[in-house]
Amino acid sequence: MTKLSVNINKIATLRNARGGDRPNVVQAAKDCERFGAEGITVHPRPDERHIRYRDVYDLKEVVTTEFNIEGNPTPDFLKIVKDVRPAQATLVPDAPDAITSNAGWDTLHHKDFLTDVIGELKELGIRTSIFVDPDVRMIEGASFIGTDRVELYTEAYAKGYPTNPEEAIRSYLVAAQKAKELGIGLNAGHDLDLDNLKYLKDTLPGLLEVSIGHALICDALYLGLENTIQLYLRQLK
Repeated sequence: MTKLSVNINKIATLRNARGGDRPNVVQAAKDCERFGAEGITVHPRPDERHIRYRDVYDLKEVVTTEFNIEGNPTPDFLKIVKDVRPAQATLVPDAPDAITSNAGWDTLHHKDFLTDVIGELKELGIRTSIFVDPDVRMIEGASFIGTDRVELYTEAYAKGYPTNPEEAIRSYLVAAQKAKELGIGLNAGHDLDLDNLKYLKDTLPGLLEVSIGHALICDALYLGLENTIQLYLRQLK
């Protein structure tokens, strides 16, 4: 069964817009778990425009499902991950000024760097995942750096799904089959929602986890957080 990890960055964005502690990020994470989420994801960035570094440490004390910390493996990011030791660290090559993640790793060009980072994290018992485009060469490159999983960057799929689902998922299916062949676990994330999630889950072999934040929180404004999480879980069953 594919697990749902709820990215709570947008909860922090709302809090930071006004200052203070409303909504409370820690309580939101606890509520997501209570409502059925099987993981909590955060993506701390250097400018702390949503999740703050302090939040990551606070969340470590309360998250009882799988805690996933994603981000660019800078020294500051790696210090947090090594301190907190989440269930999973997802490495994302986003620039400091990026609004959101917008590309996967070139696992061939960055082979040595990623091998070193992943080795350090795995020594601490942290499962590793790297954010990649649906490119067979990048999946093959991932097999040489020792990562446990890859997370397929699904923006292109989400954009193409409304007009041609079969074409939109074609490269993802090939990438997923290659990951399965190489023994690499498969995650997915970015722009997944209630419209396109079920088709992705039903089509990709061995999809272990999806990380969803923006669309889920937007839906929760209208449908309520508990109901929304249940609706997303139904798409994954």
